[in-house]
Amino acid sequence: MAKRFIVACGGTGGHTFPGLAVARELQARGHEVVVWVSGRSIEGSVLKGWDGPTFSTRARPLHPKYFFSLLFSRFRCSREMKRFKPHALLAMGSYASLPPVLAAVAWRVPVVLHEANMVPGRAVGFLARYASAVAITFPETVEYLRGREAVVTGLPVRNEIAGQPRFDDMPADKFCVFITGGSQGAHRVNELVVQAILLLKREIEKREVNRAFQVIHQTGAADEADVKARYEAAGIPARVQAFEHEMGRAFATADLVIARAGASTCFELALVGKPAFFIPLPTALRDHQHFNALSFVKAGGADEGIQDSLTPRALANYILHKMLHPEELEQKSRAMRQAATPDAAAKVADLVEQKALA
Repeated sequence: MAKRFIVACGGTGGHTFPGLAVARELQARGHEVVVWVSGRSIEGSVLKGWDGPTFSTRARPLHPKYFFSLLFSRFRCSREMKRFKPHALLAMGSYASLPPVLAAVAWRVPVVLHEANMVPGRAVGFLARYASAVAITFPETVEYLRGREAVVTGLPVRNEIAGQPRFDDMPADKFCVFITGGSQGAHRVNELVVQAILLLKREIEKREVNRAFQVIHQTGAADEADVKARYEAAGIPARVQAFEHEMGRAFATADLVIARAGASTCFELALVGKPAFFIPLPTALRDHQHFNALSFVKAGGADEGIQDSLTPRALANYILHKMLHPEELEQKSRAMRQAATPDAAAKVADLVEQKALA
């Protein structure tokens, strides 16, 4: 029987993309689904693939200066929940989950949480006490949720990124590096990698390496113009975008991906079988990006660099080594595919249906 569900998944692309994957799965099963987001500008780009209704909660980060904004968001969520009368709420974590979950608790609507990272964030850690169940990505996360019903589902990802063609203007015989700091970019990663790529070009010319290379770089809005200008000045073929709308094609074109280690990025790379060099965000809560990366390093699909100690020269040497040893990248590609969880969206949808009001 068709039911009504809310999927609260705003804040960042890393929380929104998995939520949309489950929303589509529930919608495909005949349910009525509304996606709740915080209303941040970055969500507009992410939501382009969703053809269902949305609701802006106006949630703000968990900070004392946003106290009254959070109260207002809680009121908006409660009013909308009373009108919609959902059978269950799925919340994907981050500050965007707090007002929807508190509203759901007030109206006695069952709550299912999803934790993407190995180490739970503050929102899931706090809200787990109100949840009927917590869907988790990594089995190790159970240790952080003792006394709660935790179900290993894996991380839902955008299945449409798989099986995409290469970019037509980026030849297959050129080695391609794809750099992404996430949907909003990452300045430190951008700066480190651009310096490394410039060094790589000089090293290739010095050694007379008989293979050209090219770059795809998702920079975030703040760094787009600067990064593009530096590649152009150095004569390096590069596709530079603030936000890459064709991630499937970017992954298909890339031989190596350099990225932060947010859970969504990790599992999207696993789905498409792309070897990765992760540079975890050092300020991430409880160092969760490092633990995400470590899981894939242990699986043999990725390597990791520590931002504070990684130098442009070391990164340039790493890229050059992988460029000259494609067999190593092929091994990592196979390992990444083995770590994928392509049925995660269905598993999370199953759990939400299971916990829904009768």
